[in-house]
Amino acid sequence: MMLTNHLLSLLLLLAPTSPCQAFSVTSIIQQNNPRLSSRTLSSSTLLSSSSSSTADEEISSILRPSYEIEPIPFRIGHGFDIHRMAPIEEAGQPVVIGGVVIDHDDQKWTDKEGKYTGIPNSIYSTQLGVIAHSDGDVIFHSIVDAIFGALTLPDIGQVFQDTDPRWRGCDSGKFMEHAYDVMTYYGYKIGNVDVTLILERPKVAGFKPRMKENIVRLLHTTEGRVNIKARTHEKVDSVGELRSLSCHVVVTLEKTSTESS
Repeated sequence: MMLTNHLLSLLLLLAPTSPCQAFSVTSIIQQNNPRLSSRTLSSSTLLSSSSSSTADEEISSILRPSYEIEPIPFRIGHGFDIHRMAPIEEAGQPVVIGGVVIDHDDQKWTDKEGKYTGIPNSIYSTQLGVIAHSDGDVIFHSIVDAIFGALTLPDIGQVFQDTDPRWRGCDSGKFMEHAYDVMTYYGYKIGNVDVTLILERPKVAGFKPRMKENIVRLLHTTEGRVNIKARTHEKVDSVGELRSLSCHVVVTLEKTSTESS
């Protein structure tokens, strides 16, 4: 039996609190760097002080490369993400894009293996969800990856590994807050963000203003610096069959100050 939007809302309300709500972002940079203890990155949090020092040291070393991140005036980064979509009873969580839960009518999902219909490559009408370790937000993940890339830092998968139980079901807005902290630590601000979301269904035009509002808020920027485009995949491959969705993001960063000494 298909889940109605009402039941989906109940599912979200009953979902357990993610462990990602407890982690000190400041400790990520400051661990093993006592001289930076007086620098405040921001008030946002990603994991509690109860986090193990081993984990903090691991992340700190990733975000503190041995080479200099040169204070050039302008940087460009590109991010990409893709996640599988499946019936929500299989995915276990809804479609979340740009921090917005995408409410939708039942969609015509291609049952490639015949798991639900008994006939391979047949159409199965269902509510969709995203299969991911965290909440599977392709826009937020792509933006974080683009910011890290612009700063010549490792990709989001190395910083927040999908084998780490701390990030299971995590609200990807926390990753965005962390990326902002890292960006400002190195003395940069958002120049602009250009998002290209690619999915066949459900339609997202009505959700784009809220997605943009979330990006502006989390990156402490303005509406005139954030753009969101969405397109289908012309019914081609897994995206066209509603079995996945993907996103490309390009960001520019502007230098605001010299790096902390």
